[in-house]
Amino acid sequence: MTDTSPSGSTNDKGGDTAGASPTRIESPKLRYEASKALVWGLVIGLIVLAVHLSQSLLVIFGALVFAAMIDGGARLLGRILPLGRNWRVGIVLLLTVAFLIWLGYFAGSQISQQAAEFPAIIGEQIGRLLAFLQSKGFAIGQEDVQKIASNLVSGVGTVTKAIGGIFGGLTTAFLIAIIGIYLAIDPRVYERGVAWMIPEGRRDAFFDTLSYQAYTMRRLLAGRLLGMGFEGFFTWIMLAFGGMIIGLEPVPMAALLGLLTGLLAFIPNIGAIISGVLMVLVGFSGGTEMGLYTIFVYFLVQNFDGYVLVPMIAKKTVDLAPALVLSAQLIFGALFGILGLALADPMLAMMKVALERRAVRLQKGDDARHGAMKAEPA
Repeated sequence: MTDTSPSGSTNDKGGDTAGASPTRIESPKLRYEASKALVWGLVIGLIVLAVHLSQSLLVIFGALVFAAMIDGGARLLGRILPLGRNWRVGIVLLLTVAFLIWLGYFAGSQISQQAAEFPAIIGEQIGRLLAFLQSKGFAIGQEDVQKIASNLVSGVGTVTKAIGGIFGGLTTAFLIAIIGIYLAIDPRVYERGVAWMIPEGRRDAFFDTLSYQAYTMRRLLAGRLLGMGFEGFFTWIMLAFGGMIIGLEPVPMAALLGLLTGLLAFIPNIGAIISGVLMVLVGFSGGTEMGLYTIFVYFLVQNFDGYVLVPMIAKKTVDLAPALVLSAQLIFGALFGILGLALADPMLAMMKVALERRAVRLQKGDDARHGAMKAEPA
C-alpha cells in the first residue's frame, strides 16, 4: 500500500523517496555545458594545485632519482651475489654510508682546511682580475661586480623556503633519502597504487612507459656517477701529481678541487663551467705557469668526458641535445632553484622517453589499421 502525503512525497513500506532534486538542470544542452565547465574547472584547479605543490613534487622526483641509484646498485650486485633484493639494497646503503664516513673522517680534515682557505684565494684572484681589467681601460668597480653577482643569483632563481638555506637543504636531502629508500625497497607497491588510479585500458601503456623510464633512469644515473667519479679522481691526480712531470709544484687544494669537480659533474654544462672557473682561479694563485697548467687539465678532463665517456653513455641511455639540456636547466633553475637545476637533466630524459613510447604506440596503431584496411576485400 502507498499513501500520498500533503507534501507530495510517496511513502512506501520500504522507505521514502525524496523526489526530484531542486538543483537538477532541466535543459540537456545547459547540463552538457555545465558538465564541461566543471571538467575545465577541475583541470584548472589541478594545475593551480600542482603549482603550489611544485616544490614538494620536485622533492618526490628527487627521491625517485635517488631510488633509481639504489635500485641500479642492487641490480648490479645481483649479478654477482645470489641474495634477495632487500639484502642487496641494504648492502648498497651500507656502502654509501661507509663512503660518507670515510670521506668525513679521513679526508674531512684536509678538505675542511682547504675549504677554509678557498674563499680567500678566490677573492684575491677576482681582485687581481679586476685590477688587470681596470689597467686595460675597463671601468669596473667593486659595486659593479656585486651587482652582477646579485643579478646572476636572482637569474638562476630564488631558492624557496623548502630548499633554502643550510637547514632547508639538509631537510630536503633527508626527505629525498628517506622517501628514496622506501621506494627502492619495494617499488612494486607504489607502481600498483598509481596504476590503480589509471583506467584499465591505459594500464598496459603506463607499465610500458614506466619500464622504459626506469631502465633509462638507471642507465643515465650509472653513467652520470661514472663520469663524476672519473672527473673527480682524474682532476685530483692531475692537479696533485701531474704537474711534477714538467717541474711544477702540486696545485693548491687539489683534493677539494677534485671533490668539487666530481660533485658538480652531476649538473651537465653548468657544473663543468663552475668547476673550471674555480680550478683556474686557484691555479693562477700559484703563478702563471700553474694557471696555464690548470687550464690544460680542465680541457683535458672535459674533452675526454665529452668525446669519450658521454657518447658511450648516450648510446646506452637517451641522447639529449646539449642546447636542450642547458635550456631546461635555465628554466628549472629559475623556477625551482638549485634543486631544479640539478634534476633538470633526469626530468628532461623522462619526458623524452614518455613521448618516444607514445609515438611508438601510435605508430603501431596506425600500422595495424593500415594492415587491416589492406586485408579487406575490395
